[in-house]
Amino acid sequence: MSSSVKSSAGAAPVNSAWRYGRPALVLLLAGLAVGVPLWLVVVTSAKPQAEVIRPNLDLPQRWQPGSNYEDALSQGEMLRGFVNSLLVVLPSVLLVLILGASAAWVFARRKSKLVSAAYALCISGLLLPPAVITIVMELRQLGLAGTRPGMIAVYTGMYLSTSIFFMTGFIRAIPVELEEAARMDGAKPSRIFLRIILPLLRPVIATATIMVMLYAWSDIFYAFFVLGGGEKATLPLNLYKVASAELYLNNWHLVFAYVVVMSLPMVAVFLVAQRKIVSGITSGAVK
Repeated sequence: MSSSVKSSAGAAPVNSAWRYGRPALVLLLAGLAVGVPLWLVVVTSAKPQAEVIRPNLDLPQRWQPGSNYEDALSQGEMLRGFVNSLLVVLPSVLLVLILGASAAWVFARRKSKLVSAAYALCISGLLLPPAVITIVMELRQLGLAGTRPGMIAVYTGMYLSTSIFFMTGFIRAIPVELEEAARMDGAKPSRIFLRIILPLLRPVIATATIMVMLYAWSDIFYAFFVLGGGEKATLPLNLYKVASAELYLNNWHLVFAYVVVMSLPMVAVFLVAQRKIVSGITSGAVK
């Protein structure tokens, strides 16, 4: 009897320590996985060239972030890349939101085998990655290869499945009585969609906006095959070009300065709307 009491009393502190230590361990590992590469990029972007031949985690012996970032902006053609990225990313986001919300409303409200099959086909993009060779061949057949409309079409098709999935789950949780009351008042479907559905979709719309912007803004793989560089090159393509040029082979300080500047817009967007991301994902997937 007494031994069992002692064993249970001894196990309690162990369980309590593990209960609080496990989250701390997870946070520590996550912090190391994210913090170490981030620290490497930031400190290297502030070092002179003589200190970055072999990048390391040491603080700069001589700080020169101003000249590094100025050279990255001028030599990396960041202004043109920034404009090109905006011209591709913003239309893609708008199309994903408009098409995704419209399709999700239909999938959430209409019940039939055809609608269910169409929904399964639309969200299959979550599991099936797009084939690059097929995409490039189709764009060439349509005359869209190497153009911004072609890149916009690729991003829209890639991220439309995610938008439809979250929005459909959210709309299914909206009471149908709201729409029926509006129909009894003489509201047309377009008015119901614009005045009732879209305002209630704000959390999911914010989530889809940020997710598409984060992925498309940093994409280099599909942009390389569709745009191929040149005057329409986005920021990641410009980064690839300058990082692979002979001038930049040992200039890690300029490459990392470019990375920092390119990431700042998306970091700001994420910090401002991170709560929207969590609430939107929870609403769309759980409700």
